[in-house]
Amino acid sequence: MKATWQGKIIADSDKTLEVGGYVYFPRDTVRMDLLKIAPKTPSDLECPHGVQFYDVIEGGTKSPRAAWSYEAPQAKMKSVDHWVGFWEDVTVS
Repeated sequence: MKATWQGKIIADSDKTLEVGGYVYFPRDTVRMDLLKIAPKTPSDLECPHGVQFYDVIEGGTKSPRAAWSYEAPQAKMKSVDHWVGFWEDVTVS
């Protein structure tokens, strides 16, 4: 599977996992150089899985909070611990 943003592949892996309707990519298959840590909101701080959102950024163009990772997942999300999910402007196919 691939995650694409503005025609650029930002993740590519044949070992993705689907959990809760979202596809997660192993971190080592993600172009982390295109992701910038987004500030945590009050609802992020309430997440029981320790969510960290990322803005997708390149060349002055930004898609806010279009990627995320669980940094301290509880049992039901443990399989995607530190993996990266995408939504919003990022197409996963």
